[in-house]
Amino acid sequence: MTEPSASDTHALARQLADADPARRAEAAERLCRQADAARPVACDLVRACGDAEPDVREWAVAALEELGPPPDGAVTDLEPLAADGHPLVAYWAVTLLGRSGQAAASAVPVLARCLGSADAAVAQRAAWALGKIGTAASGVTAALETAAASSDPRLARLAREALDQAGQ
Repeated sequence: MTEPSASDTHALARQLADADPARRAEAAERLCRQADAARPVACDLVRACGDAEPDVREWAVAALEELGPPPDGAVTDLEPLAADGHPLVAYWAVTLLGRSGQAAASAVPVLARCLGSADAAVAQRAAWALGKIGTAASGVTAALETAAASSDPRLARLAREALDQAGQ
């Protein structure tokens, strides 16, 4: 099987915004099947996690589960998505920021705000992401300490781990 071209990948990303839900779902599925070749359109896949069509969301999530870190330069596009009102969009934006490691240092303030998300999975993932960013997260010690005192045991554990990674 030949590797998909960058233009094919970007065409599929544009198709994720098509008015026809079946075409959006097809694009998400095809991007999922591209595996790591879909990395250049990771932010488009994150946006697709907020689609009204369940099949689009499911394929977008499946694609994101297989991706490693997002492409260089994606952090600035992911930061506003981390604050998105749709929990699945926010979750995956935060996840990709965490996968970026120290390259996502500029996103630390956004991730600190996500620690207070009403959605437990987003808050937990933000603590995990801050841990992956490491020492750059030391500027949000107070937010991490608050999360470490949470009644949510998973959030508390992840926040403590992030504090350890930040050298606090």
